[in-house]
Amino acid sequence: MSTTAIRTSKVQALRPADVDPADKTTGPGYLARAVALHLAGNREEALKQLQRAVATNQASAEIYRAMAHIQFETGDYREAGKSYRLLTQVKPLYAMGWFNLAVCLERQGSWDDASEAFHKACTLDAKHLDAHLGLGVCHLRLEDPKSALFSFERCLELSPEHEDALFGKAAALQSLGHGDDASKLYQHILERNPESEESLSNLILIGMAKEDFDMVREFSERLLELHPESTVALEGLAAWACAAGDHALTAKFCTLLVSAVPGHFEGWFNLALAHQKSGRWQQAIESYEEAIKQRAQSSEAYTNLGIVREQIGDLHGARAAYDRAIQSNPDALAPVWNVALLLEHSGQAEEAERWYKMVLEKAPKEEEARFRLGYLRLQREDFRGAVEAFEGCLKYRPQWPEAHSNLALAYSGLGERDRAERLYEKMLEADPKCLDALRGLAGLAIQASDFDTALELHVRLIDLGERSAEVLYNAGLMYEKAGQVDKAMRLYRDALAQRPDMPEALLNLGRNLEAAGKSDEARNCWTKALDAEPALAQGYFGPAID
Repeated sequence: MSTTAIRTSKVQALRPADVDPADKTTGPGYLARAVALHLAGNREEALKQLQRAVATNQASAEIYRAMAHIQFETGDYREAGKSYRLLTQVKPLYAMGWFNLAVCLERQGSWDDASEAFHKACTLDAKHLDAHLGLGVCHLRLEDPKSALFSFERCLELSPEHEDALFGKAAALQSLGHGDDASKLYQHILERNPESEESLSNLILIGMAKEDFDMVREFSERLLELHPESTVALEGLAAWACAAGDHALTAKFCTLLVSAVPGHFEGWFNLALAHQKSGRWQQAIESYEEAIKQRAQSSEAYTNLGIVREQIGDLHGARAAYDRAIQSNPDALAPVWNVALLLEHSGQAEEAERWYKMVLEKAPKEEEARFRLGYLRLQREDFRGAVEAFEGCLKYRPQWPEAHSNLALAYSGLGERDRAERLYEKMLEADPKCLDALRGLAGLAIQASDFDTALELHVRLIDLGERSAEVLYNAGLMYEKAGQVDKAMRLYRDALAQRPDMPEALLNLGRNLEAAGKSDEARNCWTKALDAEPALAQGYFGPAID
């Protein structure tokens, strides 16, 4: 479909001083001289003879056509276009004049003007196949695939197996989203011309759009046989390898791609991504930095570079990369998110909250950021702020157990026990085995000194498989309050099996062992408790000393 480029050379325009006033040559005479000079290979002198005819007002349609022909031969498409334009003014019904004008305009990238000239040629000569073809190409360039399709179908009415027309129709169908129909046409072309690189390239693109990576691989391999450095083929094979989860193979094809085209941003970016997914952090950093050299304003490349630097513990470098990502694209969400997470993981909770708010300013429905904001507020006992955040989460995702649970904790922190209970009960209605709800209700029961209910809830937790040290210890405590010491001691031991240095369990178990006359075992428990938490020794020998 592409036209062959012709090397251009500048043609000197004729100056008035170059015309000999005494020269009485007629238009046909100038034309004859020009033809003779052209036959002798002297294009420049031939053109001067024709320009003299124009300067002496003896130009004819034939003169303009000859001028345009020579100017086109020399690659001076702008001057050739001017000459063909003059020809169409002299001979407005001459279809070839309009066609050649259109070709000159096409070579200059003037697609709108070329389209008009091709249309004029088609109107004057409805069977001019190349005019319909050129018009179709212009429509494609102008992103009007429907009109392009009409023009290519007119070509195929005139010549059903015309390869360029078949290709153009396929390209128009592809642009219209009819990938399957386009694929059939491209494959029909390949049956006749197995070396059609453009057809193979577009089949690869269709395969990637459909995420049909078997198709991508097939046509990429065929194209690579014809053109070993084809960027489309290498991109296709890299995409296929990536989809297959083969990061080593992805890196191989991306390496070949950037070796063939060192300035290929996507190649460097995908190579970096393959290294990142394989845990090759240093290679990933180097590749992302190369990608950034090719596209200095790539927010995505800076963001991923920050992620990799964070992986290797370079928090300062990670933050710098995220900041550059935000500078490159102030609307980007990912780097703002990552700064917030980085600050939270670094223990800078207040600053992290500020950045989570920035995430929400950009994307109010980003409920995960709202959840993190609520969590941080809950940690610093800003219960009212936590309520606001978790209620916001539930506005966007009503069935979110963790948000329900944390909202209940926040209400509990505010002393609004009834609201907290209703939330936990609602969670249990949705899921009778919800551990978070049972834990929450058990905690509320303990706060209210309702030890019977607390014990019942802890037993339900244990029956559901919840055997954390805290749950086992609390159940033991409830049994002890209910006077069931044996069960209490068994549960204290179970808690210590989960966490051998749990001071509270060691102390309570020791106290009950002492009461049962097992002093040595009791002292052993207390010694372990002191080892785990030396502060327990304060006041052992009497009241604290100021």
